Amino acid sequence: MKAWLFLVLLLASLPLSAKLVRVEKSYQAMGTTYTIAAYGENASNLEAILDMAFEEVRRVDELLSNYNPSSALSQLNRYAATEPQTVSPEVFTLLENCLRYSRQSDGTFDITVGPLMKVWGFYKGTGKLPTKREIKEALDKVGAENIVLDPDRRKVSFRKAGVELDAGGVGKGYAVDRLAEQIKAFNVKAALISASTSSIYAIGAPPSEPRGWQVSIKDPKNTSRTIETVYLRDQSMSTSGNYEKFFQVDGVTYSHIMDPRTGMPARGTLSVSIVAPSTLDSEVWAKPYFIQGKQWAQTHKPRDFRVYFCEDKAENPCAWLP
Repeated sequence: MKAWLFLVLLLASLPLSAKLVRVEKSYQAMGTTYTIAAYGENASNLEAILDMAFEEVRRVDELLSNYNPSSALSQLNRYAATEPQTVSPEVFTLLENCLRYSRQSDGTFDITVGPLMKVWGFYKGTGKLPTKREIKEALDKVGAENIVLDPDRRKVSFRKAGVELDAGGVGKGYAVDRLAEQIKAFNVKAALISASTSSIYAIGAPPSEPRGWQVSIKDPKNTSRTIETVYLRDQSMSTSGNYEKFFQVDGVTYSHIMDPRTGMPARGTLSVSIVAPSTLDSEVWAKPYFIQGKQWAQTHKPRDFRVYFCEDKAENPCAWLP
């Protein structure tokens, strides 16, 4: 082990007897700002730990970013329809999980939603209204059944040309969980990790608040207002809202949360916030709950999930699901 890494590990393992200091750092990757706020005894030591943790985000970016043409995901989008592509065990396992999420969500989570995001202008854009023909042509390339996984050879192929993977509904959650693992490995006892505030994981609790890290759920109709406060301790929270990316045409709001079955933005829900053990789960399931609606979410909610649901209705629109 390198001497500097051994020193960081040694310092991180010391008991927390001195006054704790707070260090906060940010890093830009995958079109998202990742922020970590952490407490420790030594600021310099803590900064070194956070810098090393952000190296993991850079590594995940090289696997999953659509913005990076050399990422493993971009390589699949470019070549997997032509011939099977060998991928790392990590990427293969993540794709297996994505297909499982698709089955469990009745197809409302779909990593092949890329063509729809492009035709609606949400990929590197603020959105535009496509024609019915454009939607139909995009839908022809969407569907988890178009991904073929060969576990014996760890190869991935697409059944047709034009299929595109989009990790927008899974990448942030995966990266946040990987950051949490890295920080825990250095024995940091209190940290809050967020990806653009929409996907969050809390390690322990800050010194001044034993209940956990305080995070806010925005009012989807007035995002400057907090509608609910949550305390997270060794938990994640992810939020999907129609206010994140949207455009309006003739008074109709079209959000970026796409129903892969219809090719249209989901309607009837304003926002969904999920508190869950892992950020991957909370981020992934926020979309199917948003698309399928309150009753479906209530029926399919695991016992260890808490779900705060805001419907598009006049009276009592927001509440925790029982």
